[in-house]
Amino acid sequence: MRIIFWGTPDYSISSLDILIKSNHDVIAVVSQPDKKRSRGNKLIASPIKSFAEQESIKIYTPEKIRNNIPFINELKSLSCDLFIVIAYGKILPKEILEIPKFGCWNAHASLLPRWRGAAPIQWSLMKGDEYTGVGIMKMSEGLDTGDLLLEEKIKIDNNDNLNTLTEKLSILSAKLLLNAVSFLENNINKKINSQLAKQNTLGREITYARMIEKSDFKVNWGDEAIKISRKIKALYPRANTNFRGKNLKILKIKVLSSDEIKNAKYHLMSNYSKPGIIIAVIENEGIIISTKTDPIILLEAKIEGKNISTKKQLIQQLKPSVGEYFLD
Repeated sequence: MRIIFWGTPDYSISSLDILIKSNHDVIAVVSQPDKKRSRGNKLIASPIKSFAEQESIKIYTPEKIRNNIPFINELKSLSCDLFIVIAYGKILPKEILEIPKFGCWNAHASLLPRWRGAAPIQWSLMKGDEYTGVGIMKMSEGLDTGDLLLEEKIKIDNNDNLNTLTEKLSILSAKLLLNAVSFLENNINKKINSQLAKQNTLGREITYARMIEKSDFKVNWGDEAIKISRKIKALYPRANTNFRGKNLKILKIKVLSSDEIKNAKYHLMSNYSKPGIIIAVIENEGIIISTKTDPIILLEAKIEGKNISTKKQLIQQLKPSVGEYFLD
């Protein structure tokens, strides 16, 4: 199969790599244009573009794809069988979706129709989903609304964060994608039946994974402890708070259970009435902070201008006092 691959972030690399190593022909890659990603305003290529360059594959990085006639004509001239789209970053318009002989196919990192949209991994963690997965879907003009060809789900572990879950789903996407391309190749002259995948989605809630905004990264200490924990995992390593006027990235916390709170080593401040207050500093353990519900213990963080610190190191670095506030 002659394939044009569309992708941008690191997440897409596993899928491109497995296709390159297969017996299929990746004839070109389309990625987002180079962007200024450093303090020196230096233009940096996307991870997929850098990877494709190493593999000597033809690369396109159009500033726009809608109504871009020269680019659309170039795509048509390549006589492509399939477009494979993995986290490209833009919705493909109808005039592009209609180009390949056997359609455009996307690997989406959720159990559709749950978490349609731009940030499915973050929202599955943020909302405490027990399972997530990957679906191989034929692309249409809607937002993740096409028919599913293949799907596989995985359990979200308690210690998963955005990094670990993204890696798992990236590997799963690559595996399913290769299976899907082989299936499509073997069924070119048959009507593809996605009824099984459709049945798997019956009864699922339709939810939308909007893009993560700057305001989402702020930890709201007035939230329930479990929601704070989920946010820190979902937005790792960028969830943050303010301490003594400086930005503090919260990398790891633990919600303290009732039994742990009763433990003799946790001598908690007893007369606090608001969330976000330091209610204990436990040597070699961490900093305990009040929330709307259970207290949490801050285990790992990074204050601006400093290295990541954990437990005892963190206490030595911040020198916190019982009764001080963390600000959201």
